Amino acid sequence: MLRTLVIAAHPDEPEIYAGGTAALLARAGHAVKFLTLTNGDAGHHEMERAPLARRRAEEAWRAADALGVVDYSIFDVHDGLLEPTVELRLRVLAAIRAWRADLVIALHADGPGHPDNRAAGRLVEHAVAFATTRNVEAGPPPLERQPVCLVMTDYASTPFHRPDLAVDVDPVLDAKLDACLAHASQFLEYAPWQRGFLDQAPAQGDMAAGRDFVRTHWADFLLATEQTRPALTRSYGAEHAATVHHAETFQLAEYGRQADEVELRRLLPIFG
Repeated sequence: MLRTLVIAAHPDEPEIYAGGTAALLARAGHAVKFLTLTNGDAGHHEMERAPLARRRAEEAWRAADALGVVDYSIFDVHDGLLEPTVELRLRVLAAIRAWRADLVIALHADGPGHPDNRAAGRLVEHAVAFATTRNVEAGPPPLERQPVCLVMTDYASTPFHRPDLAVDVDPVLDAKLDACLAHASQFLEYAPWQRGFLDQAPAQGDMAAGRDFVRTHWADFLLATEQTRPALTRSYGAEHAATVHHAETFQLAEYGRQADEVELRRLLPIFG
């Protein structure tokens, strides 16, 4: 059984950037955990921090149920205040070791966008460096070998994200959309308010309208593009790749265990 840990900065990011891959792995019988390094308590235009943090934790578990994710941990760090400190590096290291992760999926460590996202990517990169080092103590015992690491895109990294690996998520698209809609505070309230289309948001509970709403306004993180076709072709063959409408892409991280195409296909038994 493959053990995958998806690490992001805020609840709702694992779902939109890697939720389809998580659902496919879960349906294939593998164990997937989500971890966010802040509690998301800044992400609303009306709610205060404490009730928002509680609400976002509840939303996270509903999203996990939609995807088949077996665990969802949220660090008690304020949204907007994440820094790549040694203390947090050790907490991330402990989480990677405790999960006995074979595969770690993280955010880009460099580039523009939300400082929390970049800090989260850096924390994972630095933590993985010590995953097997016995004299760097973090609680759980060290791993026997480094995990393979992939980097997912986010809203700010799209221009420089390299799609080394692409996953056809058409079979689990509704599960991914439903996981996003579980985060109603973000997909139906805060992000639409930020981006100026709150008046178009459907009522919570209207799943058909909600799925259409996410498909329309988050298309950049749902649709397969011409840039992803070469990676889809490598994974599925040209005939299948040409039929894919929705995909998630990942860049091979420069840290962690370096896997070739054969090992990646073995580690991700969801292709073809």
